Amino acid sequence: MLFEPRSGRLAAWGNALLAGLVSPDEAASSIVGEDAVHRVTGLPGEPGPVGLTLALGRLRVLGVSGLRVALPAPGHPLGLSGPAEFNARALEAEEAVVAVGAALGLVPEVVEAGPAGDLHVSVTWHCLPVREAPPADVPSLGEAERELAEALREATVVLTRLDVAGSGPVAEAALSAYRARAEAGREVLAPGYPPRAVRVLALAQRVDLLVSLAYENGPGGAVAASEMAARSEALRPVERVARRALVAAYNAAVEERERG
Repeated sequence: MLFEPRSGRLAAWGNALLAGLVSPDEAASSIVGEDAVHRVTGLPGEPGPVGLTLALGRLRVLGVSGLRVALPAPGHPLGLSGPAEFNARALEAEEAVVAVGAALGLVPEVVEAGPAGDLHVSVTWHCLPVREAPPADVPSLGEAERELAEALREATVVLTRLDVAGSGPVAEAALSAYRARAEAGREVLAPGYPPRAVRVLALAQRVDLLVSLAYENGPGGAVAASEMAARSEALRPVERVARRALVAAYNAAVEERERG
């Protein structure tokens, strides 16, 4: 499964809207994607939940000039700046969006209903106060790209030696399907993002898919406990690097505007 966090879609298309590159309806539709509905609650000046189009307009009025992504994990508050309540909510959701220009953040709450294959997914974004401070551990695009290339080389050597399924034909088939979907017209990022961000995001998603396949397809030939531990040890830093790269890619539009 191609990893595309909802926080990434909200930040990417929200940034495109704030830059005047897409219409409010196009931004909202792209953020919702295959979900049924997205609502935002807790917005200053709004007494109850509102739709995405109104919420994005309200954020602009509140002074928001850009949106950044956070993808925290236990022991790694990637993209967060506090306070503790917001960090805890973001860590539980494993993602969040942090506004630039106003001390606000958004954390998704996802509710699924219905049978497998016919899920009705609704998302409520909880708007909460955040601390205005530099986000934790977010690399530049250049750093992210170098880290990804190095981590992928090192992990491939270890996974191949351990005969992990994620490094063989199963992985290649899944990656071929991923490339076919991308070439069929899926827009990797919203308008306004630099080409390097698109490249870094695509590579990070590819690395994330490889890691998922390595976990999902069992230990392969790594039947000894020591070898299974080595596999996990090889994958853990790759996962961390991939998440850092995803955040760098989604945040690139904001970083480029701030530099310019």
